[in-house]
Amino acid sequence: MLDAIMAQCRNTSLIMGVIALVGLLLQKKPATDVISGTMKTVIGFMVFNIGSNAMSACVTTFTTLFNTAFGIEGVTTQVEVATGLALDTYGTEVALVMVLGFVVNLIVAKFTPFKAIFLTGQHFLYFACVIALIFIANDMPLVVTVILGGILLGFFGAALPTLCQPFMNKIVGADNLAMGHFNCIGYAFSGYVGLLFSKMGIGKSESEDSSNLHLPKFFELFRDFIFSVALFMVVLFYIAVVACVVNGNMDVVLEYAGNDIWFIYPILQGLQFAAGMSVLIYGVRQFIAEITAAFVAISEKYIPNSKPAVDCPAIFPFAPTAVLVGFIGSFLGGLAAMALMVAFHSSTIMIPAAGICFFSGGTCGVFGNAYGGWKGALVGSFIVGMALTGLPLILYPAFSALGIAGASFPNVDYNIIGAIMHWILGIFH
Repeated sequence: MLDAIMAQCRNTSLIMGVIALVGLLLQKKPATDVISGTMKTVIGFMVFNIGSNAMSACVTTFTTLFNTAFGIEGVTTQVEVATGLALDTYGTEVALVMVLGFVVNLIVAKFTPFKAIFLTGQHFLYFACVIALIFIANDMPLVVTVILGGILLGFFGAALPTLCQPFMNKIVGADNLAMGHFNCIGYAFSGYVGLLFSKMGIGKSESEDSSNLHLPKFFELFRDFIFSVALFMVVLFYIAVVACVVNGNMDVVLEYAGNDIWFIYPILQGLQFAAGMSVLIYGVRQFIAEITAAFVAISEKYIPNSKPAVDCPAIFPFAPTAVLVGFIGSFLGGLAAMALMVAFHSSTIMIPAAGICFFSGGTCGVFGNAYGGWKGALVGSFIVGMALTGLPLILYPAFSALGIAGASFPNVDYNIIGAIMHWILGIFH
């Protein structure tokens, strides 16, 4: 009986439901809203798991085919898959770090100069995974993982957006919005690349602004995130499958294809991955919405000078062409980083993912464009794209030892801050 109770205490969907329940009660919501919100949170997390499992199955298949074809360990920089793997085993630790991080974020915003209230709940979840995994990899006790992890998460949620604020003010035209996406170091870097270009007289003229740049209509297709993910995964599966066939591993391809025609199988797998991504995103939005709403209500009431830190697509309308320039630059940077890994015979090859290149790369484009025009957008996103693909190599060995293999956490903040944490904790390990 005790074992059954302990197992339920580690059920992340129930933990998320309890968090939502407490938040709704703190807002003094009617009983019907409390019940509905709590149920939606639990269901949302279950939907998240369904999408995560579907994506993980595709990534596992791709990894096997890729590794068989090229004799190396290929890893996708797909944060959603890595998060799903982490939550399967360490869901309790991650959930507790996340909720304490929300609370600490409010406290830091209330009593320090860092006034950002981080409202992008899924990124809080992703960073909570990274922080919790680093503590766990260094054999830290649960209480240390949760308390120190939550404090660090909350602090960075309030402080990191400050790095981006000068460029956010330029982009938005007001000082009322912060960047709530844990790639703030990368965005600030891209912004400073654009600023450097401007001071050098490169890209600052109005004619060089990205809004005056005419890209081929084909690139308009990539504004649809799910389409870009599907197309990218189809291409990756074809590369792995064709390489297997060429290298004499047709039996492996046929084993995985089953009843599907082998040369159509990559299309089906790519679309299956995108379908899993759609389900996962729906689930994340549903269970995060109820939790975030509670903290928004608290911050509005008790922290009047705070700034909402919102997801990166909020600034896309200010420079839509720069988003596409950033996507292209980031993807090219990712390919360059992957080529360097191959050239230097890295045992692990990180593969750039369409999602990270679009959202983080596109946002880098907007930041680089703010002062440096399309040239600043392209160069800034290219360099950050290399970092998005290359930096996960630092923490991947530690994470893969915990069973988080085949996918990684790509954003710059995760890896720079995570690497520093891992080094410090390693001193005491």
